Amino acid sequence: MKRLVILGGGESGVGTAILGKKKGYEVFVSDFGKIKENYKEILAINAIPWEDEQHTEALILNADVVMKSPGIPDNAPIVKKLIDLGTPVISEIEFAVQFTNALTVGITGSNGKTTTTLLTYHLLKQGGLNVGLAGNIGKSFAWQVAENKHDVYVLELSSFQLDGIINYKPHIAIITNLSPDHLDRYNYDYNLYIESKFRITKNQTEEDFLIIDNDDVEIKKWLQNNKINAQLIPFSLTENVENGAFITEQNLTSTINNDLFTMPINELSLEGKHNLKNAMAATAVSQLLKIRKQTIRESLSNFQGVEHRLEKVLKIQNVQYINDSKATNVNATYFALDSMTVPTVWIVGGVDKGNDYNELMSLVREKVKAIICLGVDNSKIIQTFSNVVDVMVETTSMSEALKIAKHIAESGEAVLLSPACASFDLFENYEDRGRQFKNAVHNL
Repeated sequence: MKRLVILGGGESGVGTAILGKKKGYEVFVSDFGKIKENYKEILAINAIPWEDEQHTEALILNADVVMKSPGIPDNAPIVKKLIDLGTPVISEIEFAVQFTNALTVGITGSNGKTTTTLLTYHLLKQGGLNVGLAGNIGKSFAWQVAENKHDVYVLELSSFQLDGIINYKPHIAIITNLSPDHLDRYNYDYNLYIESKFRITKNQTEEDFLIIDNDDVEIKKWLQNNKINAQLIPFSLTENVENGAFITEQNLTSTINNDLFTMPINELSLEGKHNLKNAMAATAVSQLLKIRKQTIRESLSNFQGVEHRLEKVLKIQNVQYINDSKATNVNATYFALDSMTVPTVWIVGGVDKGNDYNELMSLVREKVKAIICLGVDNSKIIQTFSNVVDVMVETTSMSEALKIAKHIAESGEAVLLSPACASFDLFENYEDRGRQFKNAVHNL
């Protein structure tokens, strides 16, 4: 009996444990932090042994295969020991994919992953496919492979999940864009992070497809210097591309295998240039999987959007409050500020992952009337923008941040939470941060 050890008792860890047990592995779950009560109950029901707040080497180093949760870095001591022993350390996706014949659509990129994933899932579901949604979203892929029988899975994949793949290949891969993110996990070397993202295509064959943003400098540079086997499908806002998606007059146009799809841009439910790109990527997938054009049009016009991503919360005294808590890097915040059309009070800050805020300088000059720093250490933000805006305030609580924002913002203006940082200094995660923002707005 093969021994499967799982490091990390969160969603992906518990899902993998259930699948491993079902497939006849001897399973053990070990978490250096605390395992949440609901996950402990699930492990108990399935009679899977676990430990938390420790890693007992005697129970881990005898593994035949180890599934490492994406949050655990490769340089964690226990992981280093396993690698030295030659034990395969893989991701949940790599483990689960061997037990399903389903076709997968893998979506990665620095920003736009979640929107593109949910939009693609929406299009395929409306198109009548038996489709599952997993990866970084919702119920883990391994869990769904164990419990459900979907024909297609749409997977949101982070660079950490891709680092742990050996044989996994999506039939359709998407790289939405590249910008520096998580550099703390890649020795502050942007090229290592880029290599990580392109692992999504490394096992693809000429029967598979890679959909990319043709306007992205780093993506194009990588493709010039590296060979891929998949069929390339580009999308662009600036030029007409062959076998891909582009803009003609005021239409989203997509031609794949000589099959033409068009739709007026003003009928899309999502606003903003970045969402136009997300819509192009999702449309390309739908065409490849032969969804009816009428269904694609309807789905693109009725899609609801993503919580914590430029989410309009409430208008109070004609001031619009917007929750963009999901913006955990500078590039995501760039899109948010770029989409603002009125003077904005900007709430920013958190755990900095090696950010360069200068990229936001022109937008801040043009759009931001005041900055509220919401973080434990705001020195870098203050240093960058103190001469650019008239009002700069530091705070460590969401309710206080919003009381200040309400005081500063005038009728016809906006208050935008777009932190450009991770949330772990003051919040549990970006969802918690976004919910606290929404609660505080409702309490104003």
